[in-house]
Amino acid sequence: MSDKMITDRDYLFLSAMVKARESKMLTGELLERMLAAPGYEDAAKVLMDCGYEDMSRMNAAEVDAALAQRRAAVFAEIGSFAPEKGAAEAFELKYDYHNAKVIIKSRGAGVSGEHLLSGSGRVSAQTLAEAYDTDDYRAVPTVLAHAMGEARGILARTNNPQLADFCLDRAYFAELSAIAGQMSGSFMGAYVKTLIDGANLRSAVRTVRMGRDLEFMKTALVSGGGASVEQVASAAVNDTLAELYSGTVYAEAARLGGEAAKGGTMTAFEMACDNAVVAFLKNAKLKSFGDAPVIAYLAAVENELTAVRMILTGFLAGIKPETIRERLRVSYA
Repeated sequence: MSDKMITDRDYLFLSAMVKARESKMLTGELLERMLAAPGYEDAAKVLMDCGYEDMSRMNAAEVDAALAQRRAAVFAEIGSFAPEKGAAEAFELKYDYHNAKVIIKSRGAGVSGEHLLSGSGRVSAQTLAEAYDTDDYRAVPTVLAHAMGEARGILARTNNPQLADFCLDRAYFAELSAIAGQMSGSFMGAYVKTLIDGANLRSAVRTVRMGRDLEFMKTALVSGGGASVEQVASAAVNDTLAELYSGTVYAEAARLGGEAAKGGTMTAFEMACDNAVVAFLKNAKLKSFGDAPVIAYLAAVENELTAVRMILTGFLAGIKPETIRERLRVSYA
């Protein structure tokens, strides 16, 4: 909790603002208009009705940069108005850990990962890179700094980037849970649990699919979800994931996960996992004000930017609209 007692009423202005913004977000109908466009330029121009800059003449790299700039601007704006910094910080956090993974693995492989770095984190990618290169983490948030040092050591000892990723994932979710614990409302905590459940379901399915053992699976799983690490691991090994997640937003994803673990398609499973989070977030539409509408809006912006990037870069790469459509997740708006 913060020093000042925050209530839902402290979010009145911001809740009204984001609800107004939601009316201008991309709907499923607008996404279909983009997909039905005769080419990239026309698809990009559809976005201008939703307040996007004109990207009709941009290449893929420029599209990525424009969308990253839009994301960072939304985070900064919400952060400036939110009565609790955790509302926006929880979303920036993901990009800090993404950048840490890129830096550690690219340095370990002796290649450049600059094109993969994001500018949407709490600290700049340059700050993280300099901290890693000099082994001086004073400018890096404490939990992240410790995780980067630990992941670096794991990679040096094992030469296994996946194990380094697991270390950073555990730190990410631990820090995310800590942020949720400091928020005045309960929605962020429920959202984080939902994210952890999804991450564990994905890890469990992938581990079984790869034929790895139970101990490896437990290394990949993180605590803090609605289902414990032991429950998820046991369900994965005993082919009872559908039962474990029954009655949750992941019910359909778990069913598809059971099939994917046996060699079925991963695409439908991954999509169902993403759609489950959207289904959870739609509960926030029932809230008139408070942290829930704000958190749901930020997550919706993330989903929208992912869809926009998928469509525009798909057009630029010559991918057929029907193929792009198959990869799109459910729209929040």
